[in-house]
Amino acid sequence: MSFMVGFDLDMTLVDSRDGITFTMEMVLSELGVFVSREELYNTIGLPLWDTFPKWIAADQVDAAVARYRDLYKTVGIPIATALPGAREALNAIHAAGGRTMVVSAKLEEAVVKIVTFLDLPVDVVRGDLFAAAKATALLEENAIIYIGDHPADVIGARTAGAVSVAVTTGPASREELEAEGADVILTDLREFPHWFQGYLDKTR
Repeated sequence: MSFMVGFDLDMTLVDSRDGITFTMEMVLSELGVFVSREELYNTIGLPLWDTFPKWIAADQVDAAVARYRDLYKTVGIPIATALPGAREALNAIHAAGGRTMVVSAKLEEAVVKIVTFLDLPVDVVRGDLFAAAKATALLEENAIIYIGDHPADVIGARTAGAVSVAVTTGPASREELEAEGADVILTDLREFPHWFQGYLDKTR
């Protein structure tokens, strides 16, 4: 019987830090605001409507988000790369008879473009979902596992009743992921195929 495994996108499957931080930097500089790359990096994984208010007025946020999304198509996507182990993790699931999906807080159009640009073997893409809202997509596809790098991804997995696998490739620390209740914590996706085989052996 087929099964579904879900993944977050940014800093889980894809190294998008430079594209995100550079695009945010451009938008903020146009507004006369200058923020360090490190501070910008630490917001990766959060919705744009939660990050921009840290530095600009509430009435500027909608325009900043729209400007970011317009710039990101040409600035951010072309410099995204697959993280180590990403393709191998996706292929391991397919080899075992499963399907894969990406559930991201990023706008779905952008997720599709990145997945297509990097030619990642993903079967289903859902975007514009964060934290517990990710459970909607995971439950619709009966995902048994959800992998992410952010505490909000752990929340999404647990809300959906899926096994929460966390990777430490994003800004969140191992301690933060543990505190949120991740079932499994891996250094990166290179460790996933071995863990996944063990999971299958125990559950089949």
